[in-house]
Amino acid sequence: MAHLFFQEEIPMANVYTPSAERYANAVFRRCGWSGLQLPAVSLGLWHNFGGVDDFDNARRMIHVAFDNGITHFDLANNYGPPPGSAEETFGRILKSDLAAYRDELIISSKAGYLMWPGPYGDGGSRKYLLASLDQSLRRMGLEYVDIFYSHRFDPHTPLEETTAALAQAVRQGKALYVGISNYPPEQTRQAAALLKERGVQLLIHQPRFSILQPDIENNGLLDMLGELGVGCICFSPLAQGLLTDKYLRDIPADSRAAKAHGFLKKEVITPELVTKLSAFNALAAKRGQSLAQMALAWVLRHPAVTSVLIGASGPQQILENLAAVKNLDFTDAELETLK
Repeated sequence: MAHLFFQEEIPMANVYTPSAERYANAVFRRCGWSGLQLPAVSLGLWHNFGGVDDFDNARRMIHVAFDNGITHFDLANNYGPPPGSAEETFGRILKSDLAAYRDELIISSKAGYLMWPGPYGDGGSRKYLLASLDQSLRRMGLEYVDIFYSHRFDPHTPLEETTAALAQAVRQGKALYVGISNYPPEQTRQAAALLKERGVQLLIHQPRFSILQPDIENNGLLDMLGELGVGCICFSPLAQGLLTDKYLRDIPADSRAAKAHGFLKKEVITPELVTKLSAFNALAAKRGQSLAQMALAWVLRHPAVTSVLIGASGPQQILENLAAVKNLDFTDAELETLK
């Protein structure tokens, strides 16, 4: 990636014009056995795009991402806070800046976690999934999403019902592809088979995967996805910011661990963890990478991984993370150090 494009100050009143060189250095990967390619680095809107966040900063991040070949923007019904507000923010930016480029974008959303009161606002039922998808489309001002996910396996709903709802979303033209997230290996195989019976391919799985949480590399899920021809896009590849230099000394006031509504808790950052992160950081420096870049490269090194989902607090962070694709090779000794 020879050159990254970043307008330091984007005049908010002006019409956005994306960089003409946005694909010059972009890296794309085939998603399983499908015809779809995804950027090696995709942008997740889990954090910093909610109603409580700075809209202009969110807009700048979307601009910088697209200017540098990030065509995939990943959302869910409950992203915020408050829930739903990340989709509303993205919808505003899409309408004002990216509507003309809709066919260059992959936009995904999900449903599976608690979204509204009562028995129909959570889980994996047909009622919930399809109602949530309609709400997501309204919030973003879209006729369809490119990928619609079942956000989690629901043990209280027959998997036949959940997959039937996903297939119905495709038949209705409200989703081009469907995926699953946070599904264990056994249920992943079952979901792929049930969708196939309905003439719909399971495009992609979105699991958590990082150096600190390598479960899917050990429980057979990654190998299974390769066997089934299902793509893999990994969330939390930086373990919610732990795999950066942010926590090597203390807990910054503006970090995820310091936020009252965040998932990363201060008590997780123990002296033992900091010692491990410091060792990782030293190895990254020897590789000519930041800790974050090395952590992303570690995930992307696996041939079954289609893309990594990054979160960002600002445009510069996106540019730094994009540079991870420059060096995806690891020696056996390096991989041993990272265990």
